[in-house]
Amino acid sequence: MLTTPPKRPVRFFNTTGPCNPWDHYMLPPEDRLVGAQLHRYIKDKLYWVLYAPRQTGKTTFLRSWAREINAINDVIACYTSLETCQGITGRAEAMITMHKAVCESARAWNVPIPELSINNPELLLYETMRRWAELTAPKPLVVLFDEVDVLEGEALISFLRQLRNGFAERDAGKFPVSIALVGMRDLKDYITVTKGGVAPNPGSPFNIKEDSAVLSNFTQADIEKLFAQRTEETGQAINRDAIEFVFEQSSGQPWIVNSLFKRATIRILKEDDYRAVTLDHIKQAREQMILARETHLDSLAYRMEDPKIEKLMSTLITGSVDLELVKSEAFRICNDLGLVTMKKGVPSIANPIYKEVLARQMTIGVQAMIAEPEWQWEKPDGSLDMDALLREFQIFWRENSEIWEQKSDYTEAFPHLLLMAFLQRVLNGGGRIEREYAAGRGRMDLFIEYNNKFYIIEIKLVQEKQSPDTVKEKGLEQIVKYRETKAPGCPSYLMIFDRRDIAKSLSWDERIYWQEENIPGGTITVLGC
Repeated sequence: MLTTPPKRPVRFFNTTGPCNPWDHYMLPPEDRLVGAQLHRYIKDKLYWVLYAPRQTGKTTFLRSWAREINAINDVIACYTSLETCQGITGRAEAMITMHKAVCESARAWNVPIPELSINNPELLLYETMRRWAELTAPKPLVVLFDEVDVLEGEALISFLRQLRNGFAERDAGKFPVSIALVGMRDLKDYITVTKGGVAPNPGSPFNIKEDSAVLSNFTQADIEKLFAQRTEETGQAINRDAIEFVFEQSSGQPWIVNSLFKRATIRILKEDDYRAVTLDHIKQAREQMILARETHLDSLAYRMEDPKIEKLMSTLITGSVDLELVKSEAFRICNDLGLVTMKKGVPSIANPIYKEVLARQMTIGVQAMIAEPEWQWEKPDGSLDMDALLREFQIFWRENSEIWEQKSDYTEAFPHLLLMAFLQRVLNGGGRIEREYAAGRGRMDLFIEYNNKFYIIEIKLVQEKQSPDTVKEKGLEQIVKYRETKAPGCPSYLMIFDRRDIAKSLSWDERIYWQEENIPGGTITVLGC
């Protein structure tokens, strides 16, 4: 008797672990592969590399592709994570752990299990792969290794050499015909780090890869397609400006996109409330997501405790020029994590959400020490009294900056961080601060939205050998252009912090000033600190 298949439940936007099309809204991850030739890897018996930052869909792709390969029924594919090898540098211990991981994966994927007695642990991976291929014969074997980036030192070199040794034998019944190595960076970068910064030569232990492919972020069209699945399933629509804001804030980072959609559809709106998702819903989801410090965002913020990363962030926040920045270990680490990127050739934080999370992380200690404001900073009409707020900041700077700066980890970026902490303490979730900063810009721009009104603050530093008048002129020129692109005519403030030694010898009455500059497009207030 025929039975009715179970009705698929209403799916949701996933932010925890790999996606599957039964439970989650998802797009085919292989559509975002750049530089890959999936149709060739099995047919032509090729080994290849896939790299991308965390939480971009690598594991989802690998598991999906393995299921697709196995459905053809003339090839056996198995997904294997090497995560259990993290922190193991010794060759023998790493190979034993790797053998166990392979056996567990084979068991989970219901394919032959290549269990072996351990005679020579340092060649155990080679023997395991060869035995595995024998067990799957006459079908050829494809192995997809995930989390390869946890391997390091001699363990990594041994892993690669054993795969290379089997490469010439690859065939059904002899050795896997195709192997994918997947992690956060290209394999040549692993080898370079292992060799103390020396680039790999042609005789390196993995000179047999066909491609190094990457997994790109979502485009705005992708984001529209993703939400369209929910619209088709539930009838819930999303406004155009909400989609545009999601793309603007996330730069297409898949985890952020899914998190914003999930919060908007099951937390801001209730699960059974299928009204259209608006820009306001997404903005609420954004603030909620940042405050919640979910694991993905928290793990990025945790990196700020590394002194190398602190120095990198100071450079980005102040907009300083550092000719060695892109070549630094800190930039490489942050690039692997997807935390930074190159935008128009300039090192920048990857997206506005990360900018916000990192800025709040850097100011959280200072913000906690700032007392709740007792002065009136909101006008009767509900708008922000920015003049009053910034005059209070000048007083605060005068009374506290010298002592607090001595305790700061970010001496160069201290003015920026203290001002942001002060603003965040005052606004306290009642407004939104959009931060613009990148290496080489020579400034930081803050775009503040409060009760549907907008304000701009630009921060400039006067460094040694710089003229305050020149810095002011450049700042006025920059803030005029920025205001025209963001909110023409909105109240705008240029804050200049004089960091020269000579300035520190001046009295506070000479260092603190307030000027009005009447220029085309509206008055700009210039503050000295």
